[in-house]
Amino acid sequence: MSDTPKFTVIDRRKIKAEEEQENQQSTTPRSETPSAPPEPGAGPRLVVSEPKPAPPAAETAPETGLPPAPTAKESQEQKAAYEAAAQRLDEIVRAQNPAAGVQPPIEFSHLVQQLYVSAMIQMGAGGQEGQRPRVDILGARQTIDLLGVLAEKVKDNLTEAEDRTLQSALFEARMAFMELTSMISLQAMQPPQPPPPTKR
Repeated sequence: MSDTPKFTVIDRRKIKAEEEQENQQSTTPRSETPSAPPEPGAGPRLVVSEPKPAPPAAETAPETGLPPAPTAKESQEQKAAYEAAAQRLDEIVRAQNPAAGVQPPIEFSHLVQQLYVSAMIQMGAGGQEGQRPRVDILGARQTIDLLGVLAEKVKDNLTEAEDRTLQSALFEARMAFMELTSMISLQAMQPPQPPPPTKR
């Protein structure tokens, strides 16, 4: 079974909007519905608060349960803030290690290599010499399937070099997976070995 952790998507914009609305309500006195002036000698009367307004349609989660997509302005602001944070990190790294140059920009080939290396490590490659390799065959299958999904989604939208890199990585990862599953099948077909005799 894969060790991939489960996660939950939280729409932080909605939380912030709710906090602001609560703060506004705590400082603003509740308005009451207008009622007729009390008649002399009349008993207690019912006071009804105004109902809370329904949340805007944009904040309502769709049927999928996911928060709504950020607006173009929110995406732009977040991208600018992210790039500023990344630049500060680069400056800290260069200050502590002057020999480190500027990091090259991330390209499509980096994504393909990352998925390929992850799949190979999940199939036991890259382990320390003399130690039994740790294999996560189900996790490897998911990573290889991710490469396949990527190949389908970006079809006809890659340069020749990018397409060659992706197809080569997918081919090599699938070949390694088939070899490994063949070995696992052979081991599963062998009868279990009896335990060694105990010395008396």
